[in-house]
Parts: sequence; structure tokens; C-alpha cells
Amino acid sequence: MNTIYWRQPARIRAATRRTSLAGLVGGTPVLRIPELWGGGSHRFWAKLEGHNPGGIKDRPGLYMIGQARCRGQLRPGEPIIESTSGTLGLGLALAGIVYRHPVILVSDPGMEPMMHHLLSAYGTQVETVTRPHPVGGWQEARRQRVRELKLEYPGAYCPDQYNNPDNISAYDSLARELAEQVGGVDILVCSVGTGGHSAGVYRTLKRLCPEVRLVGVDTIGSTIFGQPARPRLMRGLGSSIHPGNVAYDSFSEVHWVAPPEAVWACRRLAAGHYASGGWSVGAVALVASWLARTQPAGTRIAAIFPDGPQRYFDTIFNDVYCAEHGLLDCEPETEPDHIGHPADAEVTRWTRCTTVVAP
Repeated sequence: MNTIYWRQPARIRAATRRTSLAGLVGGTPVLRIPELWGGGSHRFWAKLEGHNPGGIKDRPGLYMIGQARCRGQLRPGEPIIESTSGTLGLGLALAGIVYRHPVILVSDPGMEPMMHHLLSAYGTQVETVTRPHPVGGWQEARRQRVRELKLEYPGAYCPDQYNNPDNISAYDSLARELAEQVGGVDILVCSVGTGGHSAGVYRTLKRLCPEVRLVGVDTIGSTIFGQPARPRLMRGLGSSIHPGNVAYDSFSEVHWVAPPEAVWACRRLAAGHYASGGWSVGAVALVASWLARTQPAGTRIAAIFPDGPQRYFDTIFNDVYCAEHGLLDCEPETEPDHIGHPADAEVTRWTRCTTVVAP
């Protein structure tokens, strides 16, 4: 058998038996996966955050709202308003049900119809902006609408996932689970969007595993690590703004991945290991696979898989959609391109850079 499912420690298994809704979050499993090109003995650990009810952002959704309530920033019954491309929306929908707050989410036309319907079913109000901001793209257009809505609802609370330090602290539990399950981590591979989970998991792991290195994974067309902003097909990672939660000093290197490469990795994971997910999962798996093949034997590489495959049935796992966007039959090269500095060239395929600077 090519994949190894790691049995959860007893303490973590006990946590997953809790019967409260909030208690369903956390205690997610890990899976040891062979590198995607050739398999064999080169493997990495995948932390399967798609086993949370809504994905990885259930953790910050509950934590940010819980902390805001404790500080008196969010009074009982007042609305929660936030910008989202999808996954945090699920986490906030969960928090709204747990803490009994109405939730208003602002998205854009790129949100999958399935996600829009699901969020509505969970009782949220979803607003869709109709045109991108001329500088900050869809993200800035969404944030602008959030600011307008806050004026309409004076008692509302906006978590501001891009800059809220609670979005970082929320991942302490994930890091502790990962260290216990894997027995220590040498290299942590994370996709980067708001910067929350890469900063939060690394911060705690650094205390538990002092030699751990952080590898960031972004999408082409994202401005986070100094590339020019372009229209982006991949959602859940990347940004057209510069989130304050990105811990630039923590990264030892960054990789940019293109949509066809992420699709190949997602489908390879699904067919070979019954463990896949969305754009972030494919991009992270691609980079983690390369690291597993190129690092010394025994290096413990852990990759965070933020979600599962369900919401991508009409994109990544839809042959018609993928054919229309030129995403099929595009097996990536086994080595990334390399640039010395993010400003050296605009990247269009999988590319690695070991110089990480704040733009």
C-alpha cells in the first residue's frame, strides 16, 4: 500500500469524540504520501485539515469570534461581517451558529456556485461584488464593501483575517497536533493567502522543533512575495494585496505554482491516495513532493492540506472546465525554475526563490 495513515494519539482521538459542534474542529489526521512523480521511499506527511467540518479555517473562524466576544468587541446577537473566497466563510458560518451571531459575507464572482449555496444553507447572507478594484483586485473590492456594510451595521464585528493576530494564534492547536503525530518536523510546507496558518503553525512548531524551516507556496499572479498582480484562476492562496499577517522573516524559501501544475497534483493525489483537495492542496503537494525527493533521507517534511476535494467538482475535477482553461494533461517538470530575487522575472510556471523579502 502506497499511503500510510497515522493513527491519532489517544489524547487527540478523545478530543474528536466530543459531541459539541465546536468540538468537531481539530484532531485531524495525517497521511504519509509518496512523492507524486515516482513514489518509492520518498515521502512527506500531509495534515488533512479537510477533516474539519468546513476545512482549515474552522479553527480561526471559531477562535477569532471567541476572542472578540471575550474582549467585548462583539456583543451578543450582533452581526459578523467579513470578506472571503470561501473557506473562511465556512468557518465563520460555523462560529455564527455556535455563538448565535448573524453572518454577512462578501465574495466575488469567482466563488464556486456550490460554495455560495452551501454558505446560504448555513444561514449566512452572501453579497457578491461586481467589479474588481483597479489596484487591489477582487480582494480590495470585497474589503471596500465590508467597510460600507460596517457603516450600515454599527455594532458589527469584522475579524479582518488579513491583519488580525488572532488568525495566527488560532493555529497553535494544529501545530501541537502535527508535532505529536509526526514526532517532530524539519520542514513545514504551507500555502500562503492571508498568512495566518503559515505564521501560526510555524510559530508554535519553532518552539517545539527549533530547527524547523518554513517553505511558502504561492500562486502565479499573486503579489504576496513581490510578483506583479495578475488575474488569478487559483483561489484560497495568493493575494492582490499585502496581508499584514504574512511573516516574511520566517520563510526560508517560496515557490510559485501555476494552475495546470496544481490540477495535475490534485488529480494524482485523488487517484493514488484518496486524499486530495483544492488549489492550495495541489500546489503544496507539488512542492512537498519535490522536497521529499531532494532533501536528505530521514528529513521529516509536513505539508498542510487546507481542505478536501468536495467544492472543486466543477473546477479542478471537471474535465470540461479544465479543458476550457488549458489545465489537462500538463504533468509538471520534475524541477522548478529558479530566480535569485522575486523582482528578477515574472514567473509563469513552478518557480523557486530562496530570497524572501516583504514587498
